[in-house]
Amino acid sequence: MILALALAFTLGQEPAPAAQVAPAAQAARPSFADWLAGVRTDAIVRGIREEIVDAALANVTEPQPIILERDRSQAETVLTLESYIARSLTPKLIMAGRAAFATHRELLDQISERYGVPTRIIVAVWGMESNFGRFSGVRPTVPALATLAWDPRRATFFRGELMNALEILNRGDIDLAHLKGSWAGAMGQTQFMPSSYLKFAEDFDGDGKRDIWSTPADVFASIANYLKGHGWAADQGWGREVKVSPEAARRIARDVAPRNGTCQATRNMSVALPLTQWEELGVRLPGGKSLPKRDAPAALVSGATRRFLVDANYDALLEYNCAHSYAITVALLGDAIASDKTPAATKAPKPAKARRRKKSQHR
Repeated sequence: MILALALAFTLGQEPAPAAQVAPAAQAARPSFADWLAGVRTDAIVRGIREEIVDAALANVTEPQPIILERDRSQAETVLTLESYIARSLTPKLIMAGRAAFATHRELLDQISERYGVPTRIIVAVWGMESNFGRFSGVRPTVPALATLAWDPRRATFFRGELMNALEILNRGDIDLAHLKGSWAGAMGQTQFMPSSYLKFAEDFDGDGKRDIWSTPADVFASIANYLKGHGWAADQGWGREVKVSPEAARRIARDVAPRNGTCQATRNMSVALPLTQWEELGVRLPGGKSLPKRDAPAALVSGATRRFLVDANYDALLEYNCAHSYAITVALLGDAIASDKTPAATKAPKPAKARRRKKSQHR
């Protein structure tokens, strides 16, 4: 209910009292069994074979509460940008990324050449989505999507994804026993939603299957194809971390408009301005040096203590997961994988006693 009220205020609507909303919504909804019967009918009308539909829905008997609980508590929306980066971008993850990069370097180079997406970004997305192929989810996809499609919060979206999952089964891309992924219905090492799989999954090794579950060539090519399909340009980077003084922050708040967008993350960043204009506003590189001398537009992403100027390619990362915590972490992980240095954000802080002793020396 808190989410529903927040959404109503975001859209500029007056939220109805909870006592009025819940009964009306409940009265309008069929039972889960009746709703599922409607899904079955729609799927068959769509052209999915009856035996595929019946097998896929055979063990779907009721919504799964754990799925709804996870939907309400996603880390990308609960944690701050800085907390998410600190929790995710660990030395262990970076070292694993560098090892995976080295193992698959020749294959990654081929895919990068074809799609125009840097190898480090492909590996970083892979790492964030499945810990470099170690874990891509064990929840059966159809029951998870059925639960989310039954829930009124995003019913239309997830009903479409449920139909797409049935279409994947109908095409024979994977069998029902292996159609597994995350609580949200994201599948394989790429964590594609079914609609993304149908549009962007690639058969890079040419074996006739688009295998995002177990074939590295298809996994990497599918990630690259997704980013390219959402606008990644080979001649650009993602952006850079910057320093914004309190005075510059006040000028930016006064003079730079927020961006419009279809998700909260795109609305929580600035419009894009040339780097020369950001320089005039007082934005600098972390060490205090001037920004690169070019007029490519960049938008400002601000956390509580860290700020980033992001290029147009950053939008492709947001298309993968429209949360700045996710997109910035992918970008930083990619940079760290390609570097031999450990980012400052991942270095362990000094012991508490040492910090207190140092502070007392300057009193």
